[in-house]
Amino acid sequence: MDRGKIEDIVAGQKKYFRSGATKDKTFRKDCLNRLKRNIMAMEAEIASALTDDLGKSATESYMTETGMVLESVRYMSRNLDRLSRPYRAKVSMAQFPGKARIYPEPYGNTLIISPWNYPLLLALDPLIAAVAAGNCCIVKPSEYAPETGRLLCRLIESTFDKGHVAVIEGDAATGDALLDCRFDYIFFTGGEKVGRIVLEKAARHLTPVTLELGGKSPAIVLKDADIETAARRIAFGKLLNCGQTCVAPDYLLIEKGCKERFIEAFIREASKMYGDNPLENPDYGKIINRRHFDRLSRYIESAETYWPGHDKRDMHDNRTGENNPGLGGNRSGGRIIFGGKRDPERLKIAPTLIDCITPEAGIMQEEIFGPILPVMEVGSAEEAIRYVNSGKKPLAAYIFTENSRLAKKLIHEIPFGGGCVNDTMMHLASTRLPFGGVGESGMGMYHGKWGFDTFTHYKSVLHKSALTDPPVRYAPYGGLKSWLIRKML
Repeated sequence: MDRGKIEDIVAGQKKYFRSGATKDKTFRKDCLNRLKRNIMAMEAEIASALTDDLGKSATESYMTETGMVLESVRYMSRNLDRLSRPYRAKVSMAQFPGKARIYPEPYGNTLIISPWNYPLLLALDPLIAAVAAGNCCIVKPSEYAPETGRLLCRLIESTFDKGHVAVIEGDAATGDALLDCRFDYIFFTGGEKVGRIVLEKAARHLTPVTLELGGKSPAIVLKDADIETAARRIAFGKLLNCGQTCVAPDYLLIEKGCKERFIEAFIREASKMYGDNPLENPDYGKIINRRHFDRLSRYIESAETYWPGHDKRDMHDNRTGENNPGLGGNRSGGRIIFGGKRDPERLKIAPTLIDCITPEAGIMQEEIFGPILPVMEVGSAEEAIRYVNSGKKPLAAYIFTENSRLAKKLIHEIPFGGGCVNDTMMHLASTRLPFGGVGESGMGMYHGKWGFDTFTHYKSVLHKSALTDPPVRYAPYGGLKSWLIRKML
């Protein structure tokens, strides 16, 4: 879409917001209920689009996207009256006699830029919060998930007036054109590199921004953990959506003495979930595009292939799946102890474990965003803390231990956006927990009440009576006035 059309849509939404229609609570509820009905009516189409874009099964689509969106709509519909109601605040002696109130009001015209990995959820979840708070909104879906993008267009057009909510599809040039427009709030979900560009462009207009980014989220397994449960839940978190989740366990730090048991359990659990040949399992997803497939393939190609039980390295060609004696030797990327198979035609990569990883390995330098789990041994919880804190602050952290003291220690000493003790991912699935990053993993938060807060300006107003007007605050000062001012403040 050219810049002129984009500017026309933005101008139309500014006019729509000035009409005051979106500030009416009944109007907002009607919009949310209509959205819920249309999502339910389009559930089969949503599942089909997500299968085309990401290879998701219908069950995974509902569990991780459609169902979570419907829960978000239900929460906002039920709590809208409470969230949008002005409320009192206490006044100090200096403000007496008076009453203080805080008025929630929408920012106005907002922009949501959503990613490709959860293209329905991460477009609609912030949109629901924006609409509930009374804003107009433009949604820019990722061009990497085109089927879901087209579905979002149909869904939004059938639900909202274009002046209220619109979807604008396009590539990076379209995103640039949108960011050159003046918005009252921008909500971005994606990678750190693009997040910096969004923040820089927003700064030109002094536009407030929420950035939901990512990072290398650790899973830390201590020797007193329930290893079977840890392996099952880490496998679930790592392999959901083929590893393409911002809060997926990115790498494993495991205390010495339990690594072999964990590896055996992980292989067993991954095989239970997706079979011995996951590339043929229809419930196992695919990598979004060739560029990301090739990036993940390079991690696999940099590692040796080693199968437990063999005395020598297997000369298995990780790139083609054929035997190739020329690929032996240490390539400083660890060694593959499970998986490694790929299907370039269908963009599929099997669940893969890479052992003997060092901190200097390429796979440890950036977020993996795929079904590859590097394994590093640590000598203690303290060593795990030092390692995580030596890098950027992660979006999530997962701590596996039966020792509540150690769990608290890791929670307090590692800065991260959010996470779980003895589980993965599930903190993301609650409207009662805020979700957001810290440092390089993001800024701001949403979900439930926190989503409403994100798209709301809280206007503070002091109501004073004109019947009395104590002279103490007015000049000239000195004597009793100065004494009273010091007492009141």
